[in-house]
Amino acid sequence: MAQVSVRINGRSYDVACEDGQEERLTQLAGYVDERVGEIASMVGQIGEQRLLVMTSLLIADELSDAHEKLSSARQVSLPEGAVGPNEADRMAQSMENLAGRIEAIAQRLSAD
Repeated sequence: MAQVSVRINGRSYDVACEDGQEERLTQLAGYVDERVGEIASMVGQIGEQRLLVMTSLLIADELSDAHEKLSSARQVSLPEGAVGPNEADRMAQSMENLAGRIEAIAQRLSAD
């Protein structure tokens, strides 16, 4: 198991991940850091835990919107060359995996 040091809201966190997932985890942490920065610029530094909760809810909302769009796309007849049901299922699985990773990262961060 690999260990990656990520920086979110100016604070470093050591997070374990599967071997080979270090770059992906770093990218996800960068995305979370951007979102935390956006929330902090709107509401100020309201405490690490509260910022992370608000950011998690924002990302969960984005993920929910993506799930709804994917579900709607599955119900529409697709033109030739468009994403088919099998590819849509793979995309949905990827989004679910991403959601699981985000939740795991948020849990690890809130445990520190």
